[in-house]
This record gives sequence, C-alpha cells and structure tokens, in this order.
Amino acid sequence: MQIFGVDIGGSGIKGAPVDLDQGELTQERYKVLTPHPATPDAVADGVKEVVDHFGWTGPVGITFPGVVTGGSTIRTAANVDKHWIDTDARALLGERLGGLPVTVLNDADAAGVAEMRFGQGRDREGTVIMLTFGTGIGSALFVDGALVPNTELGHLELHGHDAEKRASTKAKEDNDLTWEHWASRVQKYLAHVEMLFSPDLFIIGGGVSRKAHKFLPLIEGIKAEMVPAALQNNAGIVGAAMRAAEHA
Repeated sequence: MQIFGVDIGGSGIKGAPVDLDQGELTQERYKVLTPHPATPDAVADGVKEVVDHFGWTGPVGITFPGVVTGGSTIRTAANVDKHWIDTDARALLGERLGGLPVTVLNDADAAGVAEMRFGQGRDREGTVIMLTFGTGIGSALFVDGALVPNTELGHLELHGHDAEKRASTKAKEDNDLTWEHWASRVQKYLAHVEMLFSPDLFIIGGGVSRKAHKFLPLIEGIKAEMVPAALQNNAGIVGAAMRAAEHA
C-alpha cells in the first residue's frame, strides 16, 4: 500500500510516496525551500508543488512543526509565521490540494511514530523519547508504544533559554559551533529531559542523525540508551503517510 507523506520543516518542505508495508519511500523525495515568511498560504503553495511533482491524487499525510490539536488546528508556530496559530490546517491544505483527503500532525510525532513501527523503537516497551534536531528541536514521547502527542520538549527552559535556541542544529550552524561544543550543549539538554522523564531510550532524529557518529560518542553521563534514528530525515514523511493511511 502506498500513501503520500509531506514533511513541513523550518527550512524545507519535502515529500514522497511511501510503501507502508516496508516503511520506505518508493521514489526519491522532492524538496522545496520553506518560504520566508512561512505564512499559511505560502507554505500551502509549497506543499502543493511537492504533491503535484508526483502527480499524486490520493490521501496525503502532512506534518507541521508545532502543536496540532484535533488533527487540524495549529496552536503554536515557533519556526514558521505566527499567522499559522488557530489556522485550520487540514481545511487549508485540503483545499489547496484540490480536495484531496488530508491528515495533519506534529512533525516530531510523525517521525516518532515511524521509528516506533519501522526503526529503532520497534518492539520497545517502557518510555521512549524521540528528539528531532533541525531548525528547532521536536519531540515525541511514547509509553509502552503509545504516543503522548504534542510534547514540544524543545521549548523546555535550559539555563534561562528556550532549549532549542541553544541545542538545535540551527543553533550549531548560526554560532559556528564545533561538534564538541555542540555535543556539550546537547548533553546538557538530554540530561535535563532525562531528569524529567527517565526514559529507557533516546532516539536522535532530524537531518543531523546521519552524522550521529560525529557527536553521539561525545555525549557522556546519560543513563538512557541513545541511538540515531534508523529512518533518519525521512521519518517524518513515513509517519505522515502512516497517519493518513489510518484515516483513509
């Protein structure tokens, strides 16, 4: 079974058809830059370009980098335009896609769902936390395989700052941090999250996960197991498609 998944991020909008039996993209993903400002209409145009690139005409799952309630209403917009707040994303995106069935969920939740089904969280019980490092820090919390949605742990306060402002991949790039310096910041963040939730497993996702060998070995003092996401930066696309299939 194939369903289309789109992952809206702070820097890019990417998507592809997904084989839901294997948890893999069936074609090379197509990506456009996230517009700035990332207003609802401008982002919707980007989503349409990605979907139209494949000539897709079926259900579409779409992630959003913020809190999504009721599978539709946007409640936060830390890394996109504030006009998203209180927008009915399902209605907007469905209309822009010509009436295709649309499902919307938080981006890190989508990535986590995919990793729990096809990746590092498969058959794992206990408390699992997936963290996606990119423009911000997204989070997905699972207890015995069940998702606790919209946790947004990237916005925990750490040393007087929003954690993602210091430990996201964007923070590394903006401040030209070495891997060692950035790993130290990530370590402090993980220690804070571990103190609050005592997870059995951290899954580290986002685009930086493909370079996990450069920073994960530098992180010390974390009791939980730490692993890079198996699906890497495709996890959001796969998870979005999974959610769309559930509602198809």
